[in-house]
Amino acid sequence: MATIRLLGPPVVERGGEPGRQPRGRKAWALLGYLLLAERPPSRRRLAELFFGDAEDPLGALRWTLAELRRAIDVPELLSGDPVVTTLDGSTTVDVLELTEPSADPESLLTLGGELLEGVDLESCPEFESWLLVERRRIAGTIEARLRQNAIALLAAGQAAEAIPFAAKAVEINPHEQGNHELLIRSLATSGDRVRALRQIAICEDLFRRELGIEVSGSLREAAQVEPLTGPPLRGRAASVSQLQAGRAAIVAGAVDAGLQCLRQAAALAVDCQDKTLEARALAALGSALVHAIRGHDEEGAIVLHEAMAVADEAGERATTVLALRELGFIEVQAGRRQTGDEWLSKAHALAETNAEYAAILGVRGMNSSDRADYRAAFEQLGESVELAARCGDHRQQAWSLALVGRAHLLRSEYGEAAKALAETLDLVRQERWIAFLPWPQAMAAELDLYAGKLDASAEGFEQAWAMGCQLNDPCWEGMAGRGLALLHASRGDYPGATEWLDLALTRASREPDRYQWVHAHVLDTAVGTAIDRSDGERAQHLAGNLSSLAARCDLREMLVHAQLHLGRLGDQRAVANARSLSAEIDNPALRQLAQS
Repeated sequence: MATIRLLGPPVVERGGEPGRQPRGRKAWALLGYLLLAERPPSRRRLAELFFGDAEDPLGALRWTLAELRRAIDVPELLSGDPVVTTLDGSTTVDVLELTEPSADPESLLTLGGELLEGVDLESCPEFESWLLVERRRIAGTIEARLRQNAIALLAAGQAAEAIPFAAKAVEINPHEQGNHELLIRSLATSGDRVRALRQIAICEDLFRRELGIEVSGSLREAAQVEPLTGPPLRGRAASVSQLQAGRAAIVAGAVDAGLQCLRQAAALAVDCQDKTLEARALAALGSALVHAIRGHDEEGAIVLHEAMAVADEAGERATTVLALRELGFIEVQAGRRQTGDEWLSKAHALAETNAEYAAILGVRGMNSSDRADYRAAFEQLGESVELAARCGDHRQQAWSLALVGRAHLLRSEYGEAAKALAETLDLVRQERWIAFLPWPQAMAAELDLYAGKLDASAEGFEQAWAMGCQLNDPCWEGMAGRGLALLHASRGDYPGATEWLDLALTRASREPDRYQWVHAHVLDTAVGTAIDRSDGERAQHLAGNLSSLAARCDLREMLVHAQLHLGRLGDQRAVANARSLSAEIDNPALRQLAQS
C-alpha cells in the first residue's frame, strides 16, 4: 500500500515508512499537477509547461513519467495521451482523501504544511502561478471541512470536541471572522468563557492591526450562550402559535421579534416532546438567522444541523430537505464550493416536489455560475425557473431568473440579460418583494449604462443603493455602490469612482457571512479603476487581494480577471496564466478579453 503525501514536504510512503522517492523537484511538481488537474492534460501541454527549456521536451517528459511510475510502483499509472492518473485501491493521496466527505476528521487536525512545500520552480512560471492558486484552493477546502466538523459537533452538544477543529480553521485562515466565531462559540458552550473572551480580544486586535477594520457585533454575541427558554404558556398549541407568529414577523420585517418567537417555539416543542414541531421550529429559526439578519450564518448553520438531526429522528423529510438546502446556501455564499455541492446533492436526493427541486436547483445554479461553469449554471437555473413557474413559486422564479440575467451580463450577452432581468423585475414587483429588488435593479442599471442611457442608469443605481442601505444588506450595497462607481468613471470622474468603490468594498465585506462573489466583483472593478488612474500601488494591493480571494473561493472567472490586472501592471507570467485559465471557461467575452 503506497501513500503519496503532497501536503508539507512531499514523500511516497509504504507501510508508513518512506520508500523510493521520485528524483528532482520537477518530478514532484509534475506528479502534483497530474493528480490535481481538473481533467487529464495532453503530453504536449505537459512538455511545454515543465520542460519547455529542454532539448527534447517530450523525451524529458517520458523519462520523468517513467521515474514516477517506478517510485510509486504502479506500472499502468501516468500513461496514455492525455496522461491518465486514475489510482487503484493500492495507492492513496493525502490531499485527495482529506478533501473528500469521508475524510477521517482526526486526520484534519494532524496535517501541517502547504501543498508541495519546498517545490518551487522559477524556470516554470506558469506552473508557479498554478501552484499558488492551488495552494489557496486546497487550504480553503480543508478549512471548509474543519468548519463542517466543528459545526456538527456543536449541534450535537459536543462543544469541547468542536474546539480543536475550530482552532485549526482559525490557524489556516485567521482573517475569516466566522472561524473565530466558531471557536468562541465552542469555547463558551463548553464552559470556558475566559478563553472565549480572550479569543474575542485576539480577533479584535488582529483585525485592527492587519486589516484595519473592526469586527462585527456577532463576534461578541458568540460568547453569550443562552439556552432556549419558553414563555409561561405550555403545550403544543403554544408552540404552533409561536412558530406561526415568528414566521409572520420575519416576513413583515420584524426580525428581532420573529427570532424571539421562533426560539420560543423550538423551546416549547422540546417541552412537549413533539419532534416534528421541534424540527420545523428549528429549521425556521435557522433559515431566519441565515436570510433575515446579517452576520449570523455561523449560528444559523448550528441550528440547521440541530433541525436536521431532529427531523431525521421524526421522519420529517421536507424539513430535512429544507435544512440541507440552507446549509448548502451558506457554503455557496461563502465560496466553499465542494461542501456546498455536497449538501445540495443530499437535498436533491431527498426532494420530491417541484418547489423543493426549484429551490435546490436555484442554489446549485448559483454555485455553478459563481465558479464560471456556465453550461451547468444555465441548465440548473433554467430548470429551476421552469419548475418554480409550474408550482406558482414566483419568488423562486425571480431569484433564479436574476442569476440567469447575471450570467448573460458577465458573458456580455446583453440582449439575453435584459430579457431575463426585465422578467425578474416584473415578478419582483408583482410579488412586492422589496427585499430582493436592489439585486436585479442594479444589474438592469448596468445594462442601461452600457447602452448609453446614463439618466436611467443613475436612477436605477441610486434606487438600488438607497434600498440596499435601508435593508442593511451588504450584497445589495456592494452591487449598487460598484454601479455608481462605474457611472462616475464613465463620466471621467475617477476620484468620485474611487470614493464609491471604497464605500462599496467596505459595505460588501463588513459582515463575516458576506457573499464572496459580490466582494470579488467589487474588488475587480476597484483594481481596474486604480489602473486607469495610474495608481499602481493601490492596484497591486487590490489585485493581490482579488487573486487570493478568487483562488480560495474557486471563483475561476474572477481569478482570470485578477491575473489580467496583474498583467497590465507588468507581470507577463500572469498574462500567460490568464490565457490558460480563460481557455477552460465557457465565456467568449472573457476569452476575447484575455487574448486582447
